[in-house]
Amino acid sequence: MLTEINFDGIIGPSHNYAGLSRGNIASASNAGDVSQPRAAALQGIDKMRHNIALGLAQGFFMPLDRPDVPWLETLGTSLDRAETHLRAQAWSASSMWAANAATVSPAPDSGDGRCHLTVANLVTMPHRSHEWPGTLAQLRVAFADPAFAVHSPVPAPFGDEGAANHMRLCDGHGSPGVEIFVYGVGGGRFPARQHLDASKAIARKHGLDPARTLFIRQSDTAIQGGAFHNDVVAVANERVLFTHETAFEDREDAHAQIRAAFPEVEIVEVPSSAVSLPEAIKSYLFNAQLVSLPGEGGASTGLGTGMGLVLPTEARAIEPVWRWLEDHVAGNGPIRKLLPVDVRQSMANGGGPACLRLRVVAEPATVDPRFMADPATLDRISEVVAAHWPEAIAPGDLASSPLVRDVQRARAALLEALDLGELL
Repeated sequence: MLTEINFDGIIGPSHNYAGLSRGNIASASNAGDVSQPRAAALQGIDKMRHNIALGLAQGFFMPLDRPDVPWLETLGTSLDRAETHLRAQAWSASSMWAANAATVSPAPDSGDGRCHLTVANLVTMPHRSHEWPGTLAQLRVAFADPAFAVHSPVPAPFGDEGAANHMRLCDGHGSPGVEIFVYGVGGGRFPARQHLDASKAIARKHGLDPARTLFIRQSDTAIQGGAFHNDVVAVANERVLFTHETAFEDREDAHAQIRAAFPEVEIVEVPSSAVSLPEAIKSYLFNAQLVSLPGEGGASTGLGTGMGLVLPTEARAIEPVWRWLEDHVAGNGPIRKLLPVDVRQSMANGGGPACLRLRVVAEPATVDPRFMADPATLDRISEVVAAHWPEAIAPGDLASSPLVRDVQRARAALLEALDLGELL
C-alpha cells in the first residue's frame, strides 16, 4: 500500500552557525554562535522517535561528506588556504534539511506510474550549491527499485530548492493529487530561490497532468519578510492547505486556482491580524509537519480529517501563535492535535521540523531498508552520535585539522554502523 514516508536528514557532525543563508533570519541572527552538533543530532533523532510513536512511517538520510575539499579545489584553493567565507561554505551541514533534497511526485500523479524524484540544484546559495552530487548518489541508493525514477538536477541558472516550494493536495496519499509549485520573483534585498522555469521543468520530467498542476507565485512580502521558502508560510496535507494570509502574491487568485483544481480543499488561513508575518516566521508555525494521524480518522481511512501538527516548541513561546492554534483546535478545525518537538539547534540555524524531512509516498517495501527507521535503528544511530559527534563547534574551529579528522571519522562510523559503506 502506498504510504507517506518522512525521510529526515540526520544532522551531521559539522553542524555549525556560519550564517550563510541570506534571507533566512534565524540563520543570520545566530551567525558566529557556538553550535552543538551532538545535541542537534540527538534532537533530530528524538523527533523521529516521536513520529514513529504516532504511527507514522519514518526514514532518514545520511549527512554528506564535510568539509567538501574537492569543491574548494574547483575554486583553486584548499581548506587551509581558503578565505573564511569559502571555508565555511565547504563545512556546511545544510543537507540536514531534507526538504531541500528533491521534489517528489508520487506514482499516482506521474505519467508512467512511478514515483519521481528530481534532486534540487540549490544554486542560489553557494554553501548549498555543491550538495546535489552527494544527495543524488544517496537517493539513487535509497530509491534504486524500479518503482522510482531519480532525476539529475535542473541546470543552472534556474534555481530549484526542492520540496520546500512544493505542495500536494489529494483525497488520500495513495490517490491522484494536485501538485502545487510555488515560485518567487527576484528584485528585493533577499533572493527569490525558486524559479518558475525550474518548477515547470520538474513537472515535465515527472510527467504530471497539466490540468492537475499549478504554478503559484510566492508573495514578495513573504520573501522579503524572511520566508525564504514557501514552507515557512504554507504547508499542505491531503485535503488541507494551512497557510498564512501573506503567503501568495495574488491571494484571491491563488485560492481560486487551488479550489478549481481540487474542489475538496479546505483552506485554513491564519490572518495577519491574528498572527503577524514576523511572528509566523519566528515561531515557524507553518514550517511544521502537518500529518494524518493513524487511527485519528485521517482522510486515508475514509473517516474524515484527523490531523496533527508537529511543530517546534518555540511556537508555544509566542502568545498570538499559540492562542490561534488552541482556538483552532477548540473550534473543531481539521488540525486536531498540537505536537511540539524540541529541534532548537536546527531552529537556531534556520530550519524547523518541516525543513528536516522529505515526504515520499511509496510502498515502504520498495525503499532500501537501510534508510528506514525503527526504534532499534535509531538506538544504533544515537550510540554513534553520542560517541563520535563533536560536542561543540565555534567559528574558529573550522580551520582546525583535528576537527576535519573527527568529523570525517564520525560520518564513517555512522555509515559503517548502518552498512552504507558505498556512500563513503
